Amino acid sequence: MRALIIEDEARAREHMKNLLAQHFPSTEVAGAVGSVNDAVQWLLSNPDPDVIFMDVELTDGISFDIFNKVDINSPVIVTTAYDQYAIQAFEVNAVDYLLKPIEIKDLQRAMARVASGEAKVPSADAVRTLMDQARKEKFLIRLNDRIVPVRVSDIAYFYSEDKNTYMVTAGGTSYVLDDSLDALVESLDPESFFRISRSCIMAEKSIDSVSKLMGGRLRISIQPGMAALTDFTVSRARVDGFMKWLEQ
Repeated sequence: MRALIIEDEARAREHMKNLLAQHFPSTEVAGAVGSVNDAVQWLLSNPDPDVIFMDVELTDGISFDIFNKVDINSPVIVTTAYDQYAIQAFEVNAVDYLLKPIEIKDLQRAMARVASGEAKVPSADAVRTLMDQARKEKFLIRLNDRIVPVRVSDIAYFYSEDKNTYMVTAGGTSYVLDDSLDALVESLDPESFFRISRSCIMAEKSIDSVSKLMGGRLRISIQPGMAALTDFTVSRARVDGFMKWLEQ
């Protein structure tokens, strides 16, 4: 069996390779890439793999964008940090998934489905439906005995600091969230939000201007009144994807 791994974190790619080598030694890792563009180029240049392991967030966009650029004829196993609501969307659309951190028993289940032919090739329509179902429209913030609803349209950005995740509204109010940035970015509309670094997800409407820094990075200046966080730097690996997103 030949496998393609689409994962933007080098450590996560190596972890998946090691899991397959240890538990499925007959499976060859035919390729391992970390971006939408590299995945498309690999799929156009190589025979179809028997299975694709696909992370959701990549360096230059969301992995489901791959379906819009190339025909995928292989079963797909999504590796994800989604919450339970989004998992239901995966199940409805017959897309197999592995929750991070990946458990061996779950990997064995998914690989058994591939080997038996039960794992189906997801259609582009199914993937689009999945993403629409999974995206949040509002967050319910629990503050002691109160629940505060915050609509996604009112959010300026998310950031992580000291192992905590924060959401900041357009009015500058900050809330602590239980979700990780990995889980958040997968449930947000990629046309409205972009993960500029490992520690920050930015809303397009919050951006006032963008300036160049040394080393190929970018710095974002945001609209007044939103600055609970002071450093809005686009990491070098995300600059190209960010500029394409900003220009759309």
